[in-house]
Order: sequence, then structure tokens, then C-alpha cells
Amino acid sequence: MTDFATPLSAEDKKLVTLARATRARTGAAEGAAVRDSDGRTYAAATVDLPSLRVSAIGVCVAMAVASGSRGLEAAVVLTAADTVADADLAAVGDLGGSGVVVHRGDVKGAIVETLTT
Repeated sequence: MTDFATPLSAEDKKLVTLARATRARTGAAEGAAVRDSDGRTYAAATVDLPSLRVSAIGVCVAMAVASGSRGLEAAVVLTAADTVADADLAAVGDLGGSGVVVHRGDVKGAIVETLTT
């Protein structure tokens, strides 16, 4: 579901800033950030090594799980891709359940699509 009429909350804008900074700092294909149900945030970039490949959202979800999070409220991914990968939406849904907002933005941080799990 895409909804451009709803402006980003201040907390979701923070996720955009974190994802953008992480992507810029690493030069990775994607930057992402998630907010867990306790309000903690996790930011990460794509991992693309010969023996390990994980999307930016995948790294964020793994960090949240490893920190003991029990749910997610929102996620942002900044990417040149035209869609959020099904596996990324599934990972967000696995931890956050249904109804988690996932914003997809371009590499400069402009949100182009908002989905829910």
C-alpha cells in the first residue's frame, strides 16, 4: 500500500536520517534503519562480502533480535531499487507482525513509497 498523503512522523524522519548517514558513510548499496517496540533504533548498511550477503534491512532486523527486541514499529530503507525485497518485508513482519510501516526512499533520502507488513 502506498500512501503519499501521510507525512512522516518525527520519529520516522529520524530513521531516514540514520539510514542516509549509514549509507553515505559506508558507500553501500542500501542504508536502512528500524525502530523497535521499545523505541530503540538500529541502523545498518548492506553487507556484500564474497561469503556473506545481507540486505540493510536484514542487518537491522538481526541487530534488533540480537539486542532482545520483541517487535518493530517502523523501518526505512534507502535504495536505488524500485521495490522493497519480499525477503526484507518478511523479516520485518517476522519480528514486528502485521501493520509495521516500511518506508522506501531513494538514495538521497526522499521517501517514494510506504508499505505495511
